[in-house]
Amino acid sequence: MGVVEDVRFEGVDLRPWGKFDRATRMVYSLLFHLIDVGAVAGVLWDRFLTPSQREVISAGLGMSQERARSLVSFLAAMHDIGKLIPYFQSLESVARMRLGEDLLADTGRVVEVPHARASMHAGLHLLSELGFELAGNDSPAVRAAQCLGGHHGRFLQLDVDGAASVHRVQATLGGPVWQDLRRRYTRLLWHLFGADEAPERVSVEAAVLITGLTMVADRVASQRRIWVPNAHTPSFGAAEHHSHARRQAEEEVERLGLARFPLDHIPFTTAHPGLVEPNALQASVMKELPHLVAGRGRGIAVVTDAMGSGKSVTALEMARIFNEHCGTQGVMWLLPSTAAADQAFEVLDRYVRAHRPEYAPVTLVHHHSDLNEAYTHRRLSPEDTSVLDGPPDDPFVDDQDSLFADDERECGPGAEGPDRWLRGRDNALLAQYTVSTTDQAQMAALPVRHSALRMLALSGKTVVVDEAHALDPFSQLQLLRLLNWLGALNSPVVLLSATMPASTTTELVRAYLSGVGRTGLHSVSFAPGYPGWLFADAATATAHRMSEPAQDRQRAAQRRTARIRIRPVTYRRLGQADRSIEAGERLAVIADALQPVIRDGGCAAVVCATVADAQETYAYLRRVWTGPPHDLVLVHGRVGERRRQKTLADLRRELGPVGSRPLRRVVVTTSLLDMSLDIDVDVMVSDLASAARLLQRLGRLGRFTRRWAGQSRRPVWWDGDDSPSLTVLHPVNSRGATSLPPGWGTIEPSVTLHETARLLAQLEKKPLVVPDDVQALVEQVHGVTSGFAAETARLQRMAAAHRGRTSRLQQLSALHLVPPPKRVSSLADLHRQYLTTAQAATRPGVLPRRLLPCYRSADGHLTLDAAGLVPLPDQEHLSPRHLRSILEHTVPVPAAWAARAGARHQPPASWKQHPLLTDTLLLPTSLITRESERDWGEQFGHHWLRMDDELGLLHHKQQ
Repeated sequence: MGVVEDVRFEGVDLRPWGKFDRATRMVYSLLFHLIDVGAVAGVLWDRFLTPSQREVISAGLGMSQERARSLVSFLAAMHDIGKLIPYFQSLESVARMRLGEDLLADTGRVVEVPHARASMHAGLHLLSELGFELAGNDSPAVRAAQCLGGHHGRFLQLDVDGAASVHRVQATLGGPVWQDLRRRYTRLLWHLFGADEAPERVSVEAAVLITGLTMVADRVASQRRIWVPNAHTPSFGAAEHHSHARRQAEEEVERLGLARFPLDHIPFTTAHPGLVEPNALQASVMKELPHLVAGRGRGIAVVTDAMGSGKSVTALEMARIFNEHCGTQGVMWLLPSTAAADQAFEVLDRYVRAHRPEYAPVTLVHHHSDLNEAYTHRRLSPEDTSVLDGPPDDPFVDDQDSLFADDERECGPGAEGPDRWLRGRDNALLAQYTVSTTDQAQMAALPVRHSALRMLALSGKTVVVDEAHALDPFSQLQLLRLLNWLGALNSPVVLLSATMPASTTTELVRAYLSGVGRTGLHSVSFAPGYPGWLFADAATATAHRMSEPAQDRQRAAQRRTARIRIRPVTYRRLGQADRSIEAGERLAVIADALQPVIRDGGCAAVVCATVADAQETYAYLRRVWTGPPHDLVLVHGRVGERRRQKTLADLRRELGPVGSRPLRRVVVTTSLLDMSLDIDVDVMVSDLASAARLLQRLGRLGRFTRRWAGQSRRPVWWDGDDSPSLTVLHPVNSRGATSLPPGWGTIEPSVTLHETARLLAQLEKKPLVVPDDVQALVEQVHGVTSGFAAETARLQRMAAAHRGRTSRLQQLSALHLVPPPKRVSSLADLHRQYLTTAQAATRPGVLPRRLLPCYRSADGHLTLDAAGLVPLPDQEHLSPRHLRSILEHTVPVPAAWAARAGARHQPPASWKQHPLLTDTLLLPTSLITRESERDWGEQFGHHWLRMDDELGLLHHKQQ
């Protein structure tokens, strides 16, 4: 029979199954599932893919966009052709009984082959028969077959002359009857989706996007709300089902919030409420950049400006311009920390809503975004195990991306917030407007499962990398590789920083331009000037900079002065809470610097080098505090997620630009302040830190002075004519030389702290002018031309150690990176290592464990509260409420602290089945233990840990 006959009712065998529901024993035809996925892929091409993505795919296939759409739909439909083999069809006896006698008789010896690999091996020869050239690793047949095999998240190696040879396929994937039916299915799909020619090539970039699109289409079509009703309908032929599937796909893509939507062009002040007019830098971008992008096309932009000067607004305006002219739609906003991402989400959500679209899903993506009160909660439940989709191809079953369920709740354009499906697992990255931590994007450049989907999500938008200076060498190498891929995928990029050395800026821009094929740029500088912006177009790699007059206007408008006062201190731990503090000690100097606030009111911040320092500083200030207890606030990362988020939200509300501004508030914190809080304080005290970090902190000192001109929002002692003062605590030894306390060198390189201390002594002589003096100060400490390493033999040794550590971090990071697209032969090169998202390190040594502080009663029962009223959830199916209550109380700690956990620290066995709880450990406190014994806490090998209700998690290492 021919394909015309096969598409009719009863034309081709529909009995092989593709989906099975164990609870109801419902069976769904494999052919219909293949058609469903192909139909969804076609709608995603029309409604989800951006013009720039369609251009990458069509150019990578060497055909028109219309033909490319048909071919992509066909390849997506072919993803599960490997289920048409004896092994998969035998997995469920009830479904197997439906098979025809001819297939059962031709089964032969059943060989275990995962269906993704079977799709690749069988698909190779089926594609070859359709005209796909079959040759080396980069031939169209091989790469297209690897797309089929990669739909479960990883590209597999294809051995053309071995496991994928005709002989082996015939021996392992069924006899002639099975092979003939696969061939008929293939030609039927080729006909239904209108594919009429094989591609002349399949580029790496096109293959990655096609595979990512197939993953999305498969997830959409695999929802039980899609296939279960179809399985209940009366039988009809493939052609009729194809028509039905197209209508269903259009409705579902719209329902799930995957359809792209335009934002109307509105006035600047409407898009950015609270701003009267653009500043000089923003006005320059809005005037000059559209002509450059319209004439030169996509590229990479860099914005450098002082802290709190409106870089976020500038980035959104740049994204709007890029999206208008580069074929992209939406924004992917990347930030280095969860606290910074939480705040940026509110900014982006407000920006999108200002355009008043009918439906505008804005998602927040980081490891605990569900605990953000500003972000609508979603279900947190494991996958519905009643649906059998064959055995997992990936042995790493702890891969979180694969364990969230498809949510079936009705939620669409009329609902508040994004659809729950769009919020599940890595689906949230697919939203048109997304705020994410940088590590979620970095994993697109690591060999983790579903990295192709992450690359698909990134490539269709303007990618904004905020606080681009904040990455260490380990993470920066991953960012460089990601930028290389974004360049190859036609994605415009915007880099933002207040304190980035020119050498770092140039390196990032070159990485992007290398991805578009622009090389030989080693002698070209891409520093934008400070303050300023730069646009390097992909077409010519020409650097277009902000005009000097506009720079002068921005500099003059933002100019302010700040005084840096150096206070030499003796660093001593507090130890006993009642220890007498001597004059000149760090704690005494802090209390002295805060006297104006303590005496007459105002708002202050004390930024400590470590969490332990913050805890002891707070404990000492609490001892000498004379005001209301709530006026002294402690915030750091080693408290429960709910407490940390609530404290940060309260600070943003009270100390923000339109906050209530309390009469007195002292915030004791850590580097959490550097990138997380849009707040203003009247006084700031900081432990010694690098110049870049001090400048970031300086951005919170008198931040809204210009905005508050004429308002009485400052304390009585504030001198409007004088400059606000940043007090830097300089730890010294008995000879007055810099003496870094133990552990500080692991936070920042010791050499940069020493050099910053040397330079601060000079800065104390005159006020620091912002933004005029910022870039020069950054270059002196962090730039490649800094000459401090030659000053003394000691600094030379420190510099050499720093360079050695940087080299080691870069080598360690490079071990896991995927290669640039131009260095990929076989697509399996992108997944040479089996790395899960839980194992993927995006920062050195950061694979934290999560501790759950809890309480053990006299009868041995565990509770979440000291009163013993909230028992620890322990049941087979944890509800969203239970999961949230657990996660809200957890605290991240370095893995080394909990490496030697005992049996008493293990969570209930039921938690091991849930991806969000599988690595959680318990930190129990006995409710009957005497206080003197409780002070020791819980022992994990050499580490002692205890959760203090006020100070947070306390840590002590036994020597």
